[in-house]
Amino acid sequence: MLLSKLKIFWRGVRQLSGDDAYERYLRHYAQHHADTDTPPLSKAEFFKQWQDGLWQGIRRCC
Repeated sequence: MLLSKLKIFWRGVRQLSGDDAYERYLRHYAQHHADTDTPPLSKAEFFKQWQDGLWQGIRRCC
């Protein structure tokens, strides 16, 4: 019982930190885009796009 609670907690930590973002992307791709001819992004391509999206534009007060 403790082990299952720890697994649930750890899964939540990974989700909040974005550590499981690529795994979630692959699940989404398999469910919604599997019938397309284009393969999913590689892990490196995915994280490059993710980082570019985070840092795109001016994000400061002055």
